[in-house]
Amino acid sequence: MTPADDSRAGALIRWAAAYLDEHGIEQARREARLLFELAYGREVSWQLTHADEIMPETEQFSDFVRRRGAGEPMAYLSGRKGFWTLDLEVTPDTLIPRGDTETLVEALLRHRPDRHSVTSVLDLGTGSGCLLLAALSEYPQAFGIGVDRAERTARQARKNARLNDLASRADFVVADWSDPLDARFDVVLSNPPYIPKDDIPGLMKDVVAYEPGAALDGGDDGLDAYRQIIPRLTDLLQPQGLAILEFGIGQEEDVANIARMAGLSVVELCADLAGITRAIVLSR
Repeated sequence: MTPADDSRAGALIRWAAAYLDEHGIEQARREARLLFELAYGREVSWQLTHADEIMPETEQFSDFVRRRGAGEPMAYLSGRKGFWTLDLEVTPDTLIPRGDTETLVEALLRHRPDRHSVTSVLDLGTGSGCLLLAALSEYPQAFGIGVDRAERTARQARKNARLNDLASRADFVVADWSDPLDARFDVVLSNPPYIPKDDIPGLMKDVVAYEPGAALDGGDDGLDAYRQIIPRLTDLLQPQGLAILEFGIGQEEDVANIARMAGLSVVELCADLAGITRAIVLSR
């Protein structure tokens, strides 16, 4: 699949970029360089100064290019994804952590700037564990519980806790949201599924074909999870506790109304770096 007549590093990268561009992958040259680094262990700085270096034959590089051209996310190819200050391991069992979700961590730090003020955190639908582990990394006295419906996902979150030296302060439960919990928390975090069912086929192909559907599907209007989670928050939060939830574009008023009907106060609606309203902060 690779150009057998030219195995120089620069030629391989040019070939990969052309292939990715032909298959509709944005920023094809950048992606080609990342795949080269993944296959050969050579960083971009090396690539820029060793374009004429003859590379050993490897099926891995062409395999990575083919899979990326088919739409497989880079995070699943590498098995890693950065989130906040963490390095996380991701698999197709978990939603890939996104920068937009860091909005929740920023909101938590804004409302609880004292790093000793949070001692307990609950993360509903923990996935890779990114939200819970980011919170624990900022609040050194906190212990956290992550809840997920899938055993394989919870195992991955446990592994990420170990990889980031947070395993002693985190536990993970396989359950349907908060069903088995009889405790109150200083903070409840959640990035639940919020894509309306009929909108899922129109998402980017790397999302639809590869990321877990259960982590995307929010029901007919995208709000099913909020109707389950929000009414339980009065029993899950300490008297001065906060809940911070992510939602989809344009869902802020619907989520806020569900919260008000449950007797909760809307403290803030938070925008992400693109200026899109992305999260809601609630209190009892």
